[in-house]
Amino acid sequence: MPGFIVNRLLIPLLNEAAILLEQQVTDIASIDTAMRLGANHPMGPLELSDFIGLDTVLSAAEVLHAGLGGDKYRPSPLLKRMVEAGWLGRKSGTGFYVYGPDERAHNPLLAEMVQVA
Repeated sequence: MPGFIVNRLLIPLLNEAAILLEQQVTDIASIDTAMRLGANHPMGPLELSDFIGLDTVLSAAEVLHAGLGGDKYRPSPLLKRMVEAGWLGRKSGTGFYVYGPDERAHNPLLAEMVQVA
């Protein structure tokens, strides 16, 4: 059975956060704030995805989905499109957030990518 404990728990959470955004259930700030305040996480799932690297999150989801099946491991189409566009999170400077030298802001281009779905 593939998957370390942390990845089997964490990847579905990160993936579901991207799905919520893609389905336009809520926005980036609400998702991240809800998990910081409601679950006492030090950072929200979208911020954490950017920190890990969206390509790494996607790869982990693909491995878990191939090995375990089930929709909870199926990678979000939004996550796939973001990686295909070269948006890898902090390491590329663009992901769910855009990273500058001293600040972070919501990615203004993400709304267009969500609309494509």
